[in-house]
Amino acid sequence: MRVVITGAGSVGRSIARELLHNGHQVLLIDKDADDVQASRVPDAAWLLADACEIAVLEEAKVHECDVVVAATGDDKVNLVVSLLSKTEFGVPRTVARVNNPKNEWMFDESWGVDVAVSTPRLMTALVEEAVSVGDLVRIFQFQQAKASMVELTMPGESPYIGKRIAEIQWPDDTVLVGIIRDDRPIAPSRDDAVEAHDELLFITTPDNEDVLEQMLSPGTRPPRDEDYR
Repeated sequence: MRVVITGAGSVGRSIARELLHNGHQVLLIDKDADDVQASRVPDAAWLLADACEIAVLEEAKVHECDVVVAATGDDKVNLVVSLLSKTEFGVPRTVARVNNPKNEWMFDESWGVDVAVSTPRLMTALVEEAVSVGDLVRIFQFQQAKASMVELTMPGESPYIGKRIAEIQWPDDTVLVGIIRDDRPIAPSRDDAVEAHDELLFITTPDNEDVLEQMLSPGTRPPRDEDYR
């Protein structure tokens, strides 16, 4: 996979190192990068230029890459890079860093953003995930697909404890993608039974998050037939 990363600060360099370690091709673009920064990620290709200019993105052959990661510390730059990558060069996937949570509402498909990553929101989700039992926690949202990854730790009083996956009817557009049990990830099968304190990971839509939480957690109304229509 070929990945272009705009912004060679600590975040961009960290992403580049991980991708390179996993065998991907990486090009870093930064107008302020110097030889010291380049030497920190010697296996990446570098382009010292302004990623907000179309000519620079053309030179970087963005149209040939699989993913563009807008990882600068400036939200305006990340939005412009995402929009140009998507509309001018048809990049299949864009991932944009959100620096100011107040700007998060702009990071959607109208600005060419497929996945928005907000560090404050992600840290909040991880804190909530660590201490919440029975509460649905949104890990992140896929902007283009209008879907989100959510987590719920099963309380011992849930009516679904002991039930097999095949016996549970999830809300529409909801998929159980993983179970974390005793600190080990499990790929759920139809015959797996839900246990107390299992961490269930779902891909679902924002409209179904409340339904899913009410369904699995005690003390809420039981799901009605219309919830699944």
